[in-house]
Amino acid sequence: ISIAKAAKTVGVEIHTLRYWETQFHPYLNPLRTVGHQRRYREADVVQAMHIMYLLKVVCFTIAGAKRQLEAERKVELEYNG
Repeated sequence: ISIAKAAKTVGVEIHTLRYWETQFHPYLNPLRTVGHQRRYREADVVQAMHIMYLLKVVCFTIAGAKRQLEAERKVELEYNG
C-alpha cells in the first residue's frame, strides 16, 4: 500500500513514517517502485505499529526502541535456528 495509507493505518503522519525509516532501518524498510515510491507490505505496517507501540506506549526513546528491536530479532533468530 502507499505511504499515505500506511500512515493512516498506523495512526501517524507520513513524515513520521519517513523519519522512522531512517531511524529503524533495516527493521522498517518498505519496497520501492521503479519510480521510487514506497510500497508498504503488511509486515511493514505491522512493524511500524510495533515501533509506535514501543515509542508511544512503552515510552522508549528511539535508541531504546532500536535496542528492543535488536533484542527481539536475536531471540527470533535463536528460536528459528
